[in-house]
Amino acid sequence: MTARLIRAEDDPIGRKRAAALRVRFDGTELEGEAGQTIAGVLMSNDILSWRTTSVDARPRGLFCGIGVCFDCIVTVNGERDVRACQRRACDGDAIDPQHDELPEVKE
Repeated sequence: MTARLIRAEDDPIGRKRAAALRVRFDGTELEGEAGQTIAGVLMSNDILSWRTTSVDARPRGLFCGIGVCFDCIVTVNGERDVRACQRRACDGDAIDPQHDELPEVKE
C-alpha cells in the first residue's frame, strides 16, 4: 500500500475501480483514473516535479493543492497557465511542463 493509491480490492471504503484514462506528459504516455486531477495522475506515476522556477530553475510540483499558488501550472492541450491541482485529467490530454524566462530589464 502507498500513500497515493490503495488498490480497489484493499480499500475499506469499498470504492469501485474508475475508468482508465491515458494522457501524454512531455511526450510520455501515462495512465490514470477518471476523476483524478492532472496533479494526481502525475504524482501517481511518480512525477513529483513538473515545472522549474524562472530565477534558479528550482523544481516545482504540487504545493498548496487548492489552487491558491502557481507552483503546479502546466500547459494542457495548448492552453497555458492551467493549475494541475484543479483541472481533472481527460483521456487524451496533452500536458506539457511550463517554464517562462524572466523578461529582460530595460534601463
